[in-house]
Amino acid sequence: MMRLAIDQAHNAAASGEVPVGAILVHRQKVLATGFNQPIGSHDPTAHAEIQALRAGAQLLGNYRLPECELYVTLEPCAMCAGAMLHARLARVVWGAPDPKTGAGGGVLDLFAETRLNHQTKVLGGVLANECGALLREFFASRRRAAR
Repeated sequence: MMRLAIDQAHNAAASGEVPVGAILVHRQKVLATGFNQPIGSHDPTAHAEIQALRAGAQLLGNYRLPECELYVTLEPCAMCAGAMLHARLARVVWGAPDPKTGAGGGVLDLFAETRLNHQTKVLGGVLANECGALLREFFASRRRAAR
């Protein structure tokens, strides 16, 4: 599933967006996909995870997604982690760590906060090198173009 999320990250990069992709899985089947689109859509909430959650919720006709798992190529930010918790996801699997904005342990860990009313299982670091390489290549390319 993470490889499918990586495919979505390539879609983001091809659109000039930060290469982050997400796959929402329901009962072992891909329900929805998403990739970063905040730049092109002029929407700060258009992260890959939010795109996949929105599409999946529409398909299931419910904002709660307790039988779903989300695979995302980058450790979720606080906004996305909050949305995942509100959606009542069963599990989140992320690839590359994000030491600057990560809310799955990088900067803070919303998923470990026991005072919240829902607990989502988390697995981080899946295909981390491959997911991280996409981001490093993207930003290196942007720095070269800026010179």
